[in-house]
Amino acid sequence: MASLNWFRYASPATFYPVAGRLIPWFAAAAAVLTTIGLWIGLGIAPTDFQQGEAYRIIFIHVPSAWMSMFIYLVMAAWSAMALGFNTRLSAMMAQSLAPSGALMTFIALLTGSLWGRPTWGTYWAWDARMTSELILLFLYLGVIALRNAIDDPRRADRACAVLSLVGAINVPIIYYSVKWWNTLHQGASVSVGAAPKMATTMLAGMLVMAFAAWFYTIAVSLVRVRAIMVERERGAAWVCALPEIKSS
Repeated sequence: MASLNWFRYASPATFYPVAGRLIPWFAAAAAVLTTIGLWIGLGIAPTDFQQGEAYRIIFIHVPSAWMSMFIYLVMAAWSAMALGFNTRLSAMMAQSLAPSGALMTFIALLTGSLWGRPTWGTYWAWDARMTSELILLFLYLGVIALRNAIDDPRRADRACAVLSLVGAINVPIIYYSVKWWNTLHQGASVSVGAAPKMATTMLAGMLVMAFAAWFYTIAVSLVRVRAIMVERERGAAWVCALPEIKSS
């Protein structure tokens, strides 16, 4: 049996139809998991004995905060491949992830502020976790702005890749900030190698919502990267042969 040639999918012309077939599956999975996650978080999970019902915002806040960091690392990985192998698709994938990462970071900051008011008595405190998360938002916006400021796509790819890789140092700072400095922000309730510090139902709801956020990100990023491919490869034979281009 011939081995699968993964490098074949590094071509935009080959990856475009594959992405189109994957989008409905990831979108449907995201919708189903979001429904289940909200049902668990808002309807089944018990009331917290300290924070009452206000704690339920964690089912939005924590998954979005996890995703804000994870998406940045994935974006940086694509950027590294774009620099190392000079692949167009890698740069396009990194470009497609930046808006989703910025959205998740904004949601994490917004829900964190709303959660902070009843628990800390303030919407915002310049502690290490909040400040480093805000810096992450600025990094995402900086990558988007830098790309829009450079007309040559290949130069923009290289510049954004460098900025993404340099900014990746902020991700471990966000994660370890509650250990390295005294902050208002509580420590991690879920960590690798340690038993979770919450009820099983709460943990299940958070994990389901985290997968929902990831599948949503995959779906919208694939939609976005297909649009980027058509825009950047306009004039190529494979783009001109697309049914949606022919009919427009």
